[in-house]
Amino acid sequence: MRAATLRKPSYFLVFALVGLAATLVGFARTFFVPLAAGTFTAPIGVHIHGAFAFAWVLLFVLQAALVQARRFQAHRTIGYLGGVVALGVSVTMVPAGLFQVDRDLRLGLGGTAYSSMLGILTSGALFLGLVIAGIVHRRRGAHHKRYLLLATIVVLWPAWFRFRHYFPSVPHPEIWFALVLADSLIVIAWAWEYYRYRRIHPVLLWGGLLIILEQSLEVYLFDSPVWRQLGTIVYGLFT
Repeated sequence: MRAATLRKPSYFLVFALVGLAATLVGFARTFFVPLAAGTFTAPIGVHIHGAFAFAWVLLFVLQAALVQARRFQAHRTIGYLGGVVALGVSVTMVPAGLFQVDRDLRLGLGGTAYSSMLGILTSGALFLGLVIAGIVHRRRGAHHKRYLLLATIVVLWPAWFRFRHYFPSVPHPEIWFALVLADSLIVIAWAWEYYRYRRIHPVLLWGGLLIILEQSLEVYLFDSPVWRQLGTIVYGLFT
């Protein structure tokens, strides 16, 4: 056990810890600190979503640490929780999204408020799809861990986007924080794998490209007439 703990940490564990730090820092001002102070008010669905999303990040850290320590049986046993937590994250994105739209409407954003609803739905579907792929390939370790890494990167983008509260002078935060900063993890993973193995695993390469494409299209199309209309339709389906 001692020898296992002294091994160099895998980049999966490093990324898991970075993701945990990003979650704590990103949501500190808008969730954790107000929650601790008793000033955060939101429907119970928002609290449940936050609990599920945070649980996913913690679970990814724990699972990466167990693999690092070669506790494979414990990793497999705890892994059964992953599907439940992932489903919880995806399902509770809906009430969290509805709350965001209603809040933005009260703030006077008008039709723009509905635009966020479609992105929430596509992100939830992308996250859940990656998790399902990871479960399907659970016996193929190289595929399994990369699918779940990509799923975690999708979950983390709201945390990265909230870094705009620390740097309010940065223009176009939806590009620099929610896209460039969030997806830089994918590029760093590509660079590390090419440096380490002289190739990029196909799951990481094509899955990473899919995430970058989806999020780039979302930023580009956000609040366009078509995107706003689709967001309004989605909002109407759940209200």
